[in-house]
Amino acid sequence: MGQAWGFGRYGGPEVQEFFERPDPVPGRGEVLIRVDVAGVNPLDHLLRSGRVDGLDGGRPFPRVLGMEAAGTVLALGEDVDGLAVGDAVFGFALTGGGAYAETTVLSAPNTARIPEGLSATVAATLPVAGTTAVDVLDQLGLPAGATVLVNGVGGGVGLAVARLAVGRELRVIGTGSTAKREYAEAVGVRFVDYTAEDVAAAARELVPDGFDGIVDLAGGASLRTVAPLARHPRDVIAVGDMSVPGLGGRFVERRVDRENLERSARLALDGLLAPVITAVHPLSDAPAALATVENGHSAGKVVIKVA
Repeated sequence: MGQAWGFGRYGGPEVQEFFERPDPVPGRGEVLIRVDVAGVNPLDHLLRSGRVDGLDGGRPFPRVLGMEAAGTVLALGEDVDGLAVGDAVFGFALTGGGAYAETTVLSAPNTARIPEGLSATVAATLPVAGTTAVDVLDQLGLPAGATVLVNGVGGGVGLAVARLAVGRELRVIGTGSTAKREYAEAVGVRFVDYTAEDVAAAARELVPDGFDGIVDLAGGASLRTVAPLARHPRDVIAVGDMSVPGLGGRFVERRVDRENLERSARLALDGLLAPVITAVHPLSDAPAALATVENGHSAGKVVIKVA
């Protein structure tokens, strides 16, 4: 039996609970891992709320929170290629096993070995934030010297996008709250504080001819404010707001396979995708870790150190 943090029914933070569960049994195409570090993401509380379907693997309640983890392979299910017991790995918990737990199962095609020289803490941030950053910038395909606006730059995904964009020699403007300024400027972003100035006016002053690309991580009214700043509507890519096609833009095309994980890990080793980790919590403090992300107060990436 091992400890896990999850939820007994759909709802708000009040449905969350610690509970004991036996080690999951890896099914076909799955690996059982001992979790060393789990990443915390906004998607976690959206799944808990019941607002996202299809990622629970059909598992009964209580369900474990968390979508990304790094750890050590303990057992293999059938038809698993390229991984072995004892491997240090990182990947997506896409079959409902969760990540805020002492052990869990990962989907083997969505899991990769951690390369030598990369810590489990960094690796645990890559499945969501790292691969998303790669995907949106590949989708935009901007040449060196182009301008990109990262709307909502201060979170884990936003800072990953910004750092990678700077590494690609793009000129990066980022929007966020005052508390996020220090982190954004540290990775080379020209920061626009939406709490202190008119975002659209400030951005137009910086880039009068319009942005070559916009990556939106805020959605809603904020997306509608910045979308007209793009030179071409199709070069607005949203990560969370599915309404973006109505503005002429596109939703991010996600690649969550092993190849993209390995690519993200190489970029991290080269320092081009180094995450900005601002908080490391023990599993016992998982409620506070998720609350910080859910309330929108976290800058950079929050992780839970389990082992």
